[in-house]
Amino acid sequence: MAVKILIKRKIPAERAKQMIPLFRKMRSMANNQPGYISGETLKRLDAPGEFLVISTWHSSEDWKAWLQSDERKKIQGEIDVLLGGETDYEIYHYGFKE
Repeated sequence: MAVKILIKRKIPAERAKQMIPLFRKMRSMANNQPGYISGETLKRLDAPGEFLVISTWHSSEDWKAWLQSDERKKIQGEIDVLLGGETDYEIYHYGFKE
């Protein structure tokens, strides 16, 4: 069953230019992962610096494999250093299906 992953980040304005290449690299690598369907990045209108990434995967197992991959962890570590904390993830699936 397809799952949606929500990734919320607050990006300090002075670090945005450093983050953009890392986000692009992460998205590019995700595109080549088994089970990856799509992704989009949204910028919050009423809160500068807040972003929401929504990615869609064929299964939670596919997402977890990508989450635990060494190549992803390396870039995520660089992102977290710039953010000053760890990134939070929320996993959802389509409602009322079991």
